[in-house]
Amino acid sequence: MIPYSGYGGDGWIRVLCRVLLARPSKTAKTRTTIRGWRSFVSIPVADSTVTVRIGDQQFEVTADRGGVVDVDLAVDLEPGLRTITLQAPGSDPVEARIYVVRPEARLGVVCDIDDTVMVTALPRPFLAAWNTFVLDEHARRPVPGMAVMLERLVRENPGSPVIYLSTGAWNVAPTLDRFMSRHLYPAGTMLLTDWGPTHDRLFRSGRDHKRSSLERLAREFPDVRWVLIGDDGQHDEELYRDFSEAFPQNVAAIAIRQLSTPEAVLAGGRSRGDDAPRDRGDGPPWVWAPDGAGLAEQLATLGLIADDDPS
Repeated sequence: MIPYSGYGGDGWIRVLCRVLLARPSKTAKTRTTIRGWRSFVSIPVADSTVTVRIGDQQFEVTADRGGVVDVDLAVDLEPGLRTITLQAPGSDPVEARIYVVRPEARLGVVCDIDDTVMVTALPRPFLAAWNTFVLDEHARRPVPGMAVMLERLVRENPGSPVIYLSTGAWNVAPTLDRFMSRHLYPAGTMLLTDWGPTHDRLFRSGRDHKRSSLERLAREFPDVRWVLIGDDGQHDEELYRDFSEAFPQNVAAIAIRQLSTPEAVLAGGRSRGDDAPRDRGDGPPWVWAPDGAGLAEQLATLGLIADDDPS
């Protein structure tokens, strides 16, 4: 079983995990060491029962046809990073991290992954296949300054939940988790998507996944205002604009990383730049910069993080 980070609020948590069929081996490492294409040939266990243990409470939940468990459970946990235990029949228990948001939390972070925290150039089909199926996390490059900027946001706004929202597949969650840990990104919940076709299309809609995830966060945390972080190489500007118009009370600021010209070419182009209201003053503030340091400097002017140079 591969556990994914979860999150929760006052009196509830959301549990995310996936049940996979693995060959037992005394010398095998954990499932989190599987890389590249091997992550996509693992066999999911459909409709499996999963036992979730949270302190002295125990729940029985059922995986879907893709082996994925995504459930909300009523449970009281102290705010902060907590650990729960998951177990499928005939398997050893595994631990999963759950971040419980403080009731008084008023600021959170939603951050894209591809070309925002790491350079991947995913939209091009060949490069997407190469990055996803062949390379491991050691071959991917972090975006300069982004980890520091995110760490400052979290440190200077204690209790802020961090959500990494991506169109990437759940299969690569362990790889992404190792990458972020290695490059000192703040711990957070990953909201990824299933890989493969649906009943009406060959590939799943990443835009629909991001849109529905943002709307769910707004419903689950109505008092939290989110700093939305993305890049101008795909549809982040349009998605964030639409979300800020629908839920203006839930957006503190929108920060967009500007791709370099070579990155934009590899990523299949950049947004037109007119999706964001640059000159309007009736919505949340927008900032643009090519790296984390530039974004941090502008977020400091908005009072979201401390200014390193008060003069």
